[in-house]
Order: sequence, then structure tokens, then C-alpha cells
Amino acid sequence: MLQDFKNYQWRKIDIYLVLLATGLTYYGAQFIESAQSGLMSRQLQGLLLGVAAMLVTALIPYNFVLKFYWLMYAFCIAILLLVRFFGYSVGTAARWFEFGGIRLQPSELVKILLILFYAQFIMKHKDNLNTVRVILSCVGLIIPPFYLIFDQPDLSTSIMILVIFAVIMFVGGVSYKLVIAAFLVTIPSIILFINLVLQEGQTILTDYQRNRILAWLQPEKYAMTEAYQTSNAIMAIGSGQLTGKGLNNNVIASVKNGNFISEAQTDFIFAVVGEEAGFIGCCVILGLLFLIVLECIMVARKAKDLAGSIIAGGMAGLIGFQTFINIGVVTGLLPNTGLTLPFVSYGLTSLVSLFIGIGFVINVKLQTPRF
Repeated sequence: MLQDFKNYQWRKIDIYLVLLATGLTYYGAQFIESAQSGLMSRQLQGLLLGVAAMLVTALIPYNFVLKFYWLMYAFCIAILLLVRFFGYSVGTAARWFEFGGIRLQPSELVKILLILFYAQFIMKHKDNLNTVRVILSCVGLIIPPFYLIFDQPDLSTSIMILVIFAVIMFVGGVSYKLVIAAFLVTIPSIILFINLVLQEGQTILTDYQRNRILAWLQPEKYAMTEAYQTSNAIMAIGSGQLTGKGLNNNVIASVKNGNFISEAQTDFIFAVVGEEAGFIGCCVILGLLFLIVLECIMVARKAKDLAGSIIAGGMAGLIGFQTFINIGVVTGLLPNTGLTLPFVSYGLTSLVSLFIGIGFVINVKLQTPRF
């Protein structure tokens, strides 16, 4: 560990990535406060906690941390089992722990820990990654956390777990033949899955999950129920036009001010941005997220080893695809999933977990070989 620490290239500390992540979080906090007064201070407290966690993870050599990869995996399974049996429930979903009024969602941390776990696992098996035994091992190991999250039920996060897994395998060096084969199997499987869950009496998804898909396919039929949120979000974004109605505005003809979007500070924060900051504000959010993803990809390309590439590439995939899904939901391109917008949506666990991931990306860059 000390030897790795001595090899840090301190001049390569990624201040650019730090500024992007903290700047985006602070910018998003303005809209969180507008969506629900009193939450900005808590989000900024989460930012401070996240920055502290980021500094810690940046300064402990990732090769040392990865030695405990099986403990990370066991911890993932343990906290998902604990939340299953002892977690805080809202309706039929048990996804959280609650301490002193603060709600923590373990599955957000699991995303980061699985990236670290697979970084080491694939690194150890990189020479025979494309063998049947290793591929099946990788698939077998993702099934338990996927199932435990899916059964909470949390379809959106379980989908993200599979997306992260696919990105990790691609960055890890899985054969292009397997990638093509996976696409050929996945696309018809998705079509078949949708057809199955739309059948009356199906037991794959809960009724509310099924209705979300129906609302996406037939929004006019569910305009006052499951499609209500998305329809109002689209209206809010469109009403902002180029420059928006202004932050914390008192415009009566406002979707946000009329409380037509529930929990706008979380899943639908992008609608608040669109209404209050307009097209320009939306471009600022998307631009900052794009630059964060791009920087993670650049770090992945220059990493000293495969594990470092997987960590940085995995974070790029997590942030990039979660952004795409969140904005796809808000704009009606995808069914309502319940995923937050990285660094922008309100949520302590999500924010701190993302900063932990960014800390490991900085860690990877600090150990980039000299050129």
C-alpha cells in the first residue's frame, strides 16, 4: 500500500473532474430548493459529506482496496438481505433504512461496490475471460444482487445493475462475438418480456410496474394516473422555452408551482430545470454530465491496469446510462422507472455513493504511468 501511495502522480490530480462534479451538484441544489423549500441545505450537507468521502477514496490506493473484493461482494449481499427483512417500507417497496429522519438506500452503494468487485475479479481472470467457465461465473455472481434489488421491488435499479454489468464486461475485454450474440439475444428478449408483462394475470411484475409500461405505450389512456407525472413534466420543459421562467419564480401558470409533479426534487428534477432555466439550463446540465462521463472515459483509457480501466469505465457507464434513462423518462421516451439524475436529484445515499465512485476515478488517474 505504501509503495502504491509513493507512486502517486500528484500533478495529475483531477481537479477538473472535482470541479465538474461539485459544480453540477451545487447547480442542481438550486433547483432542489425551488422544487421543495428547505432541502438545499441538506443537499449541500450531502455534498460536503460526498467530497470528504471522495478525498478518502482518492487517497487510498485502489489496488489495496481491491484486495478485499470478496468482502465487498459479501457486504453487498448482506445489506440487501438486511434491507429486505428489516428495511423501511413505503407501500409495497422495502428499499431503505431510516436513521433519525435520514433515509438511506443501500442499492445505490451496491452499484459502486459491484464495479470495484468486478474490477478485481476480471483482472484476476483476464487471460481466460472469454472462456465459458469465467463468463458463467461473472453472470452467476451478478444474479444474487440483481434478484435482491428486483424483489424489493426496484425494477429501475435492477436494470441499472445489468447495464453496469454489461459495461464492465465490455471494458474488461469480453469478445466482440459475445457482445454481438448478446445483442441478438437481448433485443428479442426485451420485446418478448414486454409482451409477457402486458398480459392480464402475469406475475413477473407488480401491477404498478405493469401499468407504468402501459402508460408509456398508451399515455392518453393513463393521462390522469400513471402517465400524469410524465405528461406534466413534458409540459413543464416545453413551457420553459429558451431561458425559462426564472429560478424560484411565482408564475401562476407553472407546472411546478401548481404541484402537478410530485417529488419533483428527485426523479423529475430535470422538469424543474426545463421550466425554470429553459433550454439553456437543460443544456448546462447535460453538458456537465457529458463532460464528467467523457473525463471518466479518458481516465479509463490511460489507466495503469485493467482494474483501473474497469473502475473508470464503469463509473462512466453508470453516470451516462442513468442520465439517459432519467431524461428519457422525463421526456416520455422511456417508461417511468424511478431513477434519479446523477448529482442533480435530491438524495443523500445516491450523491455520496457517486462521489465515492468519482474518488476512485481520481485514484486511478493519480496512478497513471508517466508518459
